[in-house]
Amino acid sequence: MESQIRKFAANTVSMSVEKIKTEEKSLNFLEEIVEEDLASGKYKSIVTRFPPEPNGYLHIGHAKSICLNFGLALKYGGKTNLRFDDTNPVKEDVEYVDSIKEDVKWLGFEWSQELYASDYFDQLYAFAVDLIKKGLAYVDDSTPEEIAAQKGTPTEPGKGNEFRNRSIEENLDLFAKMKAGEFPDGAKVLRAKIDLASPNMHMRDPLMYRIKHAHHHRTGDAWCIYPMYDFAHGQSDSIEHVTHSICTLEFIPHRELYDWFIDKLEIFPSHQYEFSRLNMTYTVMSKRKLLQLVEEKMVDGWNDPRMPTIAGFRRRGYTPESIRLFCDKIGVQKRENLIDLSLLEFCVREDLNRNAVRRMAVLDPVKLVITNYPEGQVEELIGENNPEAEDGGGTRSIPFSKELWIEREDFMEEPPKKFFRLGVGLTVRLKYAYIVKCTGFKKDDAGDVTEVYAEYIPESRSGHDTSGINVKGTIHWVSVQNALTAEVRLYDRLFKVENPSNEEGDFKEYINPDSLQVLPIVFIEPALAEAVPGAPYQFLRKGYFCLDENSSSDKLIFNRTVGLKDTWAKEVKKG
Repeated sequence: MESQIRKFAANTVSMSVEKIKTEEKSLNFLEEIVEEDLASGKYKSIVTRFPPEPNGYLHIGHAKSICLNFGLALKYGGKTNLRFDDTNPVKEDVEYVDSIKEDVKWLGFEWSQELYASDYFDQLYAFAVDLIKKGLAYVDDSTPEEIAAQKGTPTEPGKGNEFRNRSIEENLDLFAKMKAGEFPDGAKVLRAKIDLASPNMHMRDPLMYRIKHAHHHRTGDAWCIYPMYDFAHGQSDSIEHVTHSICTLEFIPHRELYDWFIDKLEIFPSHQYEFSRLNMTYTVMSKRKLLQLVEEKMVDGWNDPRMPTIAGFRRRGYTPESIRLFCDKIGVQKRENLIDLSLLEFCVREDLNRNAVRRMAVLDPVKLVITNYPEGQVEELIGENNPEAEDGGGTRSIPFSKELWIEREDFMEEPPKKFFRLGVGLTVRLKYAYIVKCTGFKKDDAGDVTEVYAEYIPESRSGHDTSGINVKGTIHWVSVQNALTAEVRLYDRLFKVENPSNEEGDFKEYINPDSLQVLPIVFIEPALAEAVPGAPYQFLRKGYFCLDENSSSDKLIFNRTVGLKDTWAKEVKKG
């Protein structure tokens, strides 16, 4: 198994893995900055933060940010705050807050403090009043369309309006009335007074506050004005004495404004650093698009195993170790790139190969009858739980009988050369059991094979083989009279194109119609009755699976995490 995985990796991601191995020997640019800051005495210790907006579930891109922020603090003896950027009550919900906390903990991290931007609403309001008093902010009555037009274009400067010249006293009065709820939504905004001719559009009198009469999940109806992201973010960092505020590259144009607010308010000088966000093939990372998939019921909720959410990966059977390994391998860069999904799949195979318990399951069954095996006899054989485990993995008992379920693909009426499974006259080993020789088969009226017949060699029992017979093939099986049944869900990539966001038209047009195949009746060995959600299993020769959270003792449901090897690349090549 290990050699198969290594071969797969060499064929699909060898160049990227080799490059990663080289890069791992040196510090990334953020580590270099932190080490320089600590060595120079700029900071005695570092403080980072992970600041998600609770308007959806976290996805694999957030996992990269989580691993980076928490990882830096852990490596350099600092701390990381979990701060919810809850400044837009219309889109936010306690459900999302709870899911985010669960995801961070599941990934293996503990935050120093659980904080909310809403914790700072009073302080942020005071900051805004301070800027008004300094003549650096004003209340504007313009509509959003008028403000956009007044800002100009990247090649033409903006133009001021009559509201920009309001007196400090009038602005203080109007802002207080905004806070008191005396104006309807959209009637007024508070803007910073900076430079309408700045080449950076974000510096052209950006919005600081808008009126929004909406119930907040934490502050209730105490506020009807809410700070914009650019005003709340840097000041929240400063209040928490965050030393290294790490954002993705799209926030580079925001850094000048981030620094301007801190400088004019004369508060703790937090500083922003940018790295490339995670973009991955065959999926989308936009919360807006993911929300569309959920709301239009194109997936089974945020934790659908096809979704790129952390909750989706968890339900599918991915492990926190595999996701942390993936984030470590892709590293930290300053330029955008598209990471192949096969690298993430390689990481989970690496982890599951070491840790998944081995079991047998027959997904597409046909009956094998061993004609010379004693009628009614049930033999208890011994199977390894995990030969790759450091502690040996232990063993389990597997019942063996005259009638077995085998995979339909393991028998052929007219087998070609080098087909090392069952066909009339061919021999094969049954895993953990005996060598059998196929003697015939039976078909139904439709021409489908319903039974395969074979004779076993009593002296060939695994571990006690004295037959002297060598066979090239081994297949798995499940005893008919002892088998349990389960539903198996075979998940594949949600999109059929590499970069759906870059394609023409609606991204939903590119959803893979074969992203989910449900097998309602699969035969599994009795030991799987003890399966628990989240525990990884390797179904021999079929892939890695886990018990779905919606399983019950009456109905076992298993989700395929990933196959044993990458078959997608072959299909794409064929097409």
